[in-house]
Amino acid sequence: MNPRLKELYYSKIQADLAKKLSLKNKLMSPKFEKVIINMGLGTDGSDNKILKAYSDDIAMITGQKPVVTKFKKSISNFKTRKNTNAGLKVTLRKNKMYEFIDRLINIALPRIRDFRGLSLQSFDKFGNFTFGIKEHVVFPEVNFDKVEKIRGLDITIVTHGTNKNHTLALLEEFNFPFNKEKKIDF
Repeated sequence: MNPRLKELYYSKIQADLAKKLSLKNKLMSPKFEKVIINMGLGTDGSDNKILKAYSDDIAMITGQKPVVTKFKKSISNFKTRKNTNAGLKVTLRKNKMYEFIDRLINIALPRIRDFRGLSLQSFDKFGNFTFGIKEHVVFPEVNFDKVEKIRGLDITIVTHGTNKNHTLALLEEFNFPFNKEKKIDF
């Protein structure tokens, strides 16, 4: 069974974007390629108990087991050693990606305390959108009572959009809550 947002994209949003962006073909309209969720652990990455607890939390949030990332360099000021655990990362594609975006927009973001919208300055020059969430417990899959320490998540949405305007149009069609007070020029 296809996710709700995927069916919505192919039935309605794809054609609307082609008209809105004045593209020749609806297949040229921007679409999601993948979603990357990253959680940095810092010095807590060396503790296997903490690593397993956060790994289970991210696995519940995304529906996929995370990969343990390693430090590439030793830096004494940050108390890091080369090839020690740095954090956790998950890359979602296809149906799991659309299901995660649906839960993110409709459930997790509205649960954030004092949420004023996502920043319009979070686009890179390739049209990807990256933002952070300060508390990973905003997802309903995480049991708040079992969490020892609240961690933040970095979420990157990689699109096939050719520029920032195309990606912004795609995200607005999916009802991403943006902070419209701070307008920026693309």
